Amino acid sequence: MNRRELLAGAGLLAALPAARAAPGAQRALRYAFPAAETSFDPAQTDSSLYSNTVIANILEAPLAFDYLARPVRLVPNTAAALPEVSADYTQLTFRLRPGIFFADDPAFKGRPRELVAADYVYSLKRYFDPRWNSSDLYIFTSARLPGLAQLRERALSTRAPFDYDTVVEGVHVIDRYTFRVTLGEPDPRFVYNFANAGLLGAVAREVVEHYGSEIGAHPVGTGAFRLAAWRRASRIDLERSPTYRHVTYDGTPADEPVAQAIARRLAGRRLPLVDRVQIDIIEEEQPRWLAFLNGEHDLLELPGAYATLAMPHGELAPFLERRGIVGQLGPSPEMEMTFFNFADPLVGGYEPGQVALRRAVALAYDGAAHIRVVRGGLALPAQSPVVPFTSGYDAAYRSEMSEHSIAKARALLDLYGFVDRDGDGWRETPSGRPLVLRRAGMSDQASRRLNELWQRALDAVGLRIEFDIATWPDLLKKARASQLMMWGYGWTAVSPDGGFFLAIAYGPNANEANDARFALPAFDRLYERQARLPDGPEREALMRQAKDLLVAYMPYKVHAHRLRADLLQPRLHGFWRHPFMRDFWRFVDVQA
Repeated sequence: MNRRELLAGAGLLAALPAARAAPGAQRALRYAFPAAETSFDPAQTDSSLYSNTVIANILEAPLAFDYLARPVRLVPNTAAALPEVSADYTQLTFRLRPGIFFADDPAFKGRPRELVAADYVYSLKRYFDPRWNSSDLYIFTSARLPGLAQLRERALSTRAPFDYDTVVEGVHVIDRYTFRVTLGEPDPRFVYNFANAGLLGAVAREVVEHYGSEIGAHPVGTGAFRLAAWRRASRIDLERSPTYRHVTYDGTPADEPVAQAIARRLAGRRLPLVDRVQIDIIEEEQPRWLAFLNGEHDLLELPGAYATLAMPHGELAPFLERRGIVGQLGPSPEMEMTFFNFADPLVGGYEPGQVALRRAVALAYDGAAHIRVVRGGLALPAQSPVVPFTSGYDAAYRSEMSEHSIAKARALLDLYGFVDRDGDGWRETPSGRPLVLRRAGMSDQASRRLNELWQRALDAVGLRIEFDIATWPDLLKKARASQLMMWGYGWTAVSPDGGFFLAIAYGPNANEANDARFALPAFDRLYERQARLPDGPEREALMRQAKDLLVAYMPYKVHAHRLRADLLQPRLHGFWRHPFMRDFWRFVDVQA
């Protein structure tokens, strides 16, 4: 699994005494997001990493990942134990710990509100409620939870409010602290969804009904933190929740020096360690970098533009080391891609000429330059959407996905009639119509560098491209509404299941995770077959066939798998990036 190696200050972490704040002083973790949040309601985040990170530290799922364990492993969180899973992987039974309470909120009318099984049943059902138009619905429809699709269809057809009170087999309460999930077909990895608080963190029905359409601004959970202040797209402040139960670190650290040192530091200490978390939204790379250098932030995910300065050849730069700054570098289970919208008449479609156009565009784009210019060398070439450290990833797999060849791109375009017919230097469609590609993007410096690479690549093969600029939340909305011809962003794994990265090309997931609107029956059948199998050679073979089809049809041009570089101020202790979990804030500490 993911190993992050400390590049400097390995002894520093173990040697420094535990931080002691002055009486009355508050310890605050400070850092920045590179894009704005969308919503703090799990059902409405549009799968935004940044919103889900905040949510995961306010709400709680029944399970969690052991923070320091490698290989990763699941542990109980609000559940009393790991769930009982049937031998055929179609039934999961969860039993919760009594005595866990939500943070105080006006929705509870001054009364303490205990977490119960019905809260998780309600939270899962919300994804089927048409009112919330959730982009994550596909995660549950693919499991074919008996009865839930029928409730959704009834709400859609009658335009009546979604019926949360009808008991269905797919998810239902057994008793006050026990609930059961029943799948329509086997899924050996469905359990990982219950360790993702950004997806299945418990939401109280009273809170949703109290705030209505404004629920995205009022997250109320049982977690270690609660939302204290929020200026949209600018600043997010969280504070320790006074109702959070007594929790001390109880994990099994990896046999690595950094994990062992953190575990010694956490032993016996009540969580969370910090009093506040302060997040600034800073889209531009230079201000984020300067804020970190000025000591305004404790943690920085190193922007690509500064990678060669801060970590030349993967080693922490001496000027940072002298300041006591710590660097962590390692592969990350994520990928960056550009999708082609198959609903678009120019770049979509399954006919040979349309496939040839997409493959030519992909061949024209210089992946090595992308890694060098956009990521500062901190990335690996991608051969498929499936990311490192997940099932289905094969380091030996090679494909056209990573190939850069102007000659092949030109030959494909010529062969299928995309030629310059009027002598203006630009190619037209085979029917003689103008051929102009449009790629969406943001206005920040990294996006501008990316656009320059696209411009240079397509100029080299005679294809015109224009750029549509908008904000991150607006682009997510437009992608869901099928209003973008091409756009690119990253997907990050939240579990060891590589099948998720095939799900973004599964036909029924259009309008949700499948922004390409790709719908190929042969691929869909492979996806469905692999999803039912336990991990092993048979599943790996099916996933390889599915990857081959994605390379052949090119709904996504996958650019790279990132190497994540984190810089830590000397005052920050206990941070060791987990490949999947987002709820790490309670484990870190800062020296006041």
